[in-house]
Parts: sequence; structure tokens; C-alpha cells
Amino acid sequence: MTKSIAINAGSSSLKFQLFQMPEERVISKGLIERIGLPLSQVTIKYGDDQKFELEEAIPNHEVAVEILLHQLEELGIIQSFSEITGVGHRVVAGGELFKDSARMDTDEDIQKIDDLAEFAPLHNKAEAVAMRAFKKVLPNVTSVAVFDTSFHTTMPEKAYLYSVPYEYYEKYGARRYGAHGTSHRYVAQRCAEMMGKPIEDLKIVTCHLGNGASITAVDGGKSVDTSMGFTPLAGLTMGTRAGDVDTSLVSFIMNKEGMTDINEMVDILNHKSGLLGLSGVSSDCRDVQAAAEEGNHRAQVALDIFVYKVQKYIGSYVAAMNGVDAIVFTAGIGENSSVIRKSVIEGITWFGCDIDDELNEKRGQDLEISTKDAKVKVFNIPTNEELMIARDIERLR
Repeated sequence: MTKSIAINAGSSSLKFQLFQMPEERVISKGLIERIGLPLSQVTIKYGDDQKFELEEAIPNHEVAVEILLHQLEELGIIQSFSEITGVGHRVVAGGELFKDSARMDTDEDIQKIDDLAEFAPLHNKAEAVAMRAFKKVLPNVTSVAVFDTSFHTTMPEKAYLYSVPYEYYEKYGARRYGAHGTSHRYVAQRCAEMMGKPIEDLKIVTCHLGNGASITAVDGGKSVDTSMGFTPLAGLTMGTRAGDVDTSLVSFIMNKEGMTDINEMVDILNHKSGLLGLSGVSSDCRDVQAAAEEGNHRAQVALDIFVYKVQKYIGSYVAAMNGVDAIVFTAGIGENSSVIRKSVIEGITWFGCDIDDELNEKRGQDLEISTKDAKVKVFNIPTNEELMIARDIERLR
């Protein structure tokens, strides 16, 4: 038996889950947030609904890692650091360099994560810092990087290349990379298990719908297309992200608004658009839905656009795979909003999917929510990226 810790580091946060392997039992989980700010917050859950909370200044990720490991020992969750034999890190961008999860045995390996930061500047740098911090405290444990993009490296050229001069791909790596790959991989595999069929025999559309949202066509267990692009800005309408936009509209708005810095416009597209920009209410789907129910027209239009974009991508991926066996909903909205799931499926029943209203109201567990006679099965499967990270640690030991 071993203990592995799955780490998801953001620019000012560090989320973790500690697993007993190979049983895949969660021993502890928690979050350190507001790293680098005057008052950071530490939350650790463990045991029989026990919770430890701490507020103090945590200047950087290195100190955050030291505090986390110290508290795991102090709380008796581990008896010593030596019990942890594997650390897995979620990394957003692996570019074309990492086509699978990989061991991070040396400083040179971690430097590659830093070098790919131009594809995810807010994430990769923080993730590299966290890796170095864990290496310092636990120098001899197995260290693994699990990439959001690696699942999508199986896409064919016709799916990942943009119709721009080919030299931009050759010189700069300008292509579709996608995101949420660890989540799409997990729910596709779980869907196949629930169907009792080899994933190699299935065509699945996975819908990771949260504040960030993406849809993936999974054919035979491999990603063959995905909605996010060179960055996570492309694809669906999201909480604050615009999704697909005509590039000429960007220059048109910049000229009208007197903008001279493209970064200002990119910030608007990333942080002030989507459900927030359309509704004027909130980036949270629950708030937008509540406003729509009270008669807010813009909120209703925002939801309609969100659902419509999901339906269009599902339909296009059914065409891309020349069929579909199952549709999976996951992530914050996908797992928890029965209204969104029902709205999406009601508009695409033409190819044989339908959902059971009673089953659709349930949540928090792996469920098939389609009707018994539906030709295309529909599932609600809570994602578990941390478990995938723990499994990859075991696979790469």
C-alpha cells in the first residue's frame, strides 16, 4: 500500500487530495488559497468529517507546500513524510511535447513545464513552482505531471490545425490544443465501464460544463476533436469567456471603443464576456437561471445561447465520428443542473437520445439518466481528475 497526493496548483492556490493506493481511497483533501496575499486560508478535510482551518500569511507556493505537509503530519493523517511515495501534478499545457503523463525526475524535466508557459502563463508557471517545492521537501518520491492537453494529442491534423498559413504552426505551434483532457478521459472511461463495453468499441461525446466548459468527441477511447482551441477561450459560451467569436469583430469593437492594446480586448473576451457579459447578472449559471425564472430577458437569452452552443457541438461531433453511443455530462453545471441537461437533450432527440425526468433530478453519483428505449445513452458522471492523477502515478512508478 502506498500514499499518493494529487496536486492542482493555481496562480494563488493549491488544491490537493491524498489517496491510499491501490485502493483509491481518499484519506484527506483540501485547499490552500490566497497564496501571496496578506491573509491566506488553509482548509484540510480528513477522518470522520473532521476539518482543520488556518488563516495566516503564506507568501509563496514553497511555503504552502511546507505548511500542507506539516499539517498532514501534525493532524495524524500521516505519521511521517516518508509515507507519501508519489506526487502528481495537474498541468494545463503540455503542448506537443507531452503526449501522455510523464515523470518529473529532474530539474530539466520541470523546466520543460516552465518553457511551455507561453501557452498557459497563469497556470504552468505556478505548477512548475509547486513541483519544485514538493521536490525540495520530498526529493525521492515519484513525481508525475498530468497534462490537460495530452488526451487531445490524438486528434488528427484536420481537427487540430487552423486554416492559417501553415508556417505559423511550424514556427510557433499555432494549433488547437484543447483543455480539460484529464476530466474528459476519466468520464469517458467511466461511461464505458457503466455500459459494460470496451471503450475501443464506443463513440462518446463528453460535455465538461462548468465556469470553463468544453466538449470532446471520444472515438474508441481517443480524443478526435474538442471545442477549446489554442487556449481555453475558444468553443462554448462559458461563465466569463466568449467562446467562438469572429476575429474581425474583435478589431471592429476595438476601433469603436478606441482600444489600442489587444491584451485589453483579450481580457474582455476572457473575463467579461460569456454568461456574465450576455446576462449582466453573473458568471454563475445558477444566478443566471434564477434571474431568467424571474423574467430577466437577457438572462434567458444567455442560457439559450449556452444550451444552443452545447447542442451544436454535440451535433457536429456526432457527424465527425459518424455516430454516437453515449453523451456524458460532467463538471459543475453538467453534474448539477437538471434544467441544462434536459434543455440540451430535448433539442437533439433526432438521433435517438432521451432522458428520464426522474433520474435526471438525481445528482452526486454516477448515473445513466436516459430512458430505457433510448438508442443513445445519456449519463451524468461526476468528474474525478484527482483520481486520474493518482492512477497515473501508479502507472508510471
